[in-house]
Amino acid sequence: MFFYIAIIVLIYVLVHALWQPFKYWKRRNIPQLKPTPLVGNFGPLLRRQCSIAELVQDIYNSHPNHRYFGAYQFFLPTLVLKDPELIKKVAVKEFDTFPEHRTVALEEVDSLLASNIFFMKGGEKWHVLRCALSPAFTSSKLKAMFALMQECAQQFVEYFENQTGVITLEMKDAFTRYTNDVIGSTAFGITCNSLKDRDNTFYAMGLQATSITLFRGLRVFMQTISPRLAKIFQLSIVPKFIETYFVNIIRESISIRKEKGIVRPDMIHLLLEARQGRLKYDDVGEDSGFAIAQESEARKSHGALKASITDEDIAAQAFSFFLAGFDTSATAMCFAAYELAVNCDIQRRLQSEIDTSLASNQGEITFEAVLGLAYLDQVVSETLRKWPPITFTDRKSVAPFTIEAKLPHEQTTHFEAGTVCWIPIYAIHRDSLYYPNPGVFDPERFHKDNLHKIKPGTYLPFGMGPKNCIGESIE
Repeated sequence: MFFYIAIIVLIYVLVHALWQPFKYWKRRNIPQLKPTPLVGNFGPLLRRQCSIAELVQDIYNSHPNHRYFGAYQFFLPTLVLKDPELIKKVAVKEFDTFPEHRTVALEEVDSLLASNIFFMKGGEKWHVLRCALSPAFTSSKLKAMFALMQECAQQFVEYFENQTGVITLEMKDAFTRYTNDVIGSTAFGITCNSLKDRDNTFYAMGLQATSITLFRGLRVFMQTISPRLAKIFQLSIVPKFIETYFVNIIRESISIRKEKGIVRPDMIHLLLEARQGRLKYDDVGEDSGFAIAQESEARKSHGALKASITDEDIAAQAFSFFLAGFDTSATAMCFAAYELAVNCDIQRRLQSEIDTSLASNQGEITFEAVLGLAYLDQVVSETLRKWPPITFTDRKSVAPFTIEAKLPHEQTTHFEAGTVCWIPIYAIHRDSLYYPNPGVFDPERFHKDNLHKIKPGTYLPFGMGPKNCIGESIE
């Protein structure tokens, strides 16, 4: 009898322990999306019943009359923000309270990831690197890199011009190889031609670095849920041989440049300039296109900044741009190509603008000419609105904060330090409250005469505030 009682008590204790984390929001009188034990609100995604974009949309739609509500990323309580004003509060106005993302790579396990600005916690090191890197993405610096991108584009075009007959093409593969070559040239200082040399080592390593496998997903999960166990068992997200490969590329490139006095207008050169305090923020002639978000004042460093940047830091930043741009840029190009294919009138108008620009520039594609393609900017902006490269982002508080009551059913609520705030980008971009007929691909939303209709905090393809994507202008 005692044995059966013990079993019942044990089951009760286990069930109670499993359910306790999912009462977090209820105990604080905050409406919450009904969770499932162990998986929270991520069950449909794990069961492959929906994509991550569909999950974000369903979570967003679950509370139509609320500015915010609670949800659960597995066991982690997450505050979902729907109101643009709250998003601006978290991402911009109170940045000091929300200086970091939730997912932070463990330095003891993933030193390369932990050293780049995307995964790095907010702090002095992040601020120094951010200020050192920001000048690298102004128009004047990108203009110098433009020739490198142009070479990759020319290789891309020539490959298909040399094909005969009908070409059957997997667009994602083709665009991924193109972005691989651009990142290889502009970030790592190496030349690839991945369409021609399909098995080149840089591309193969890139695929392995960015592929999402079951085991890699479990490692990310363990670093997030139980950092201590991840450290004990050395559960790295990026395999050491891949980390070593990319670090060695950077070290070798830096060594050759120093030895032979080579100057190449790429990211390595700009970071070496920042190391020596010779890189200045120059926003003269900055592009005002809507697809390129405005530079946050918190990121600007007017005047030279001498940063203590090591070779490993340079490798980490180059690798981070590879991870950030390898798949997302290719995916954005795929969606743009698809939308142009099914919207022939838009395709013809864009082609006409490009043809006119080429005719006025003696057939040359120049940096200034690209900046002058207003309709292209509209098409890119609408592509990123309908198909954002990331479906959500987050911020983590390092201090308590308060959300004042605004709607009749709300009450002023105080939140503790460590609260994770979730920004559902994909769903906000498809909310008819902000974008009428959101499922329609309409570049006119981003015509200069219509930009005033776009509410701040509702267009977030690269995030928002000082923690937004630093490479937005190059993408």
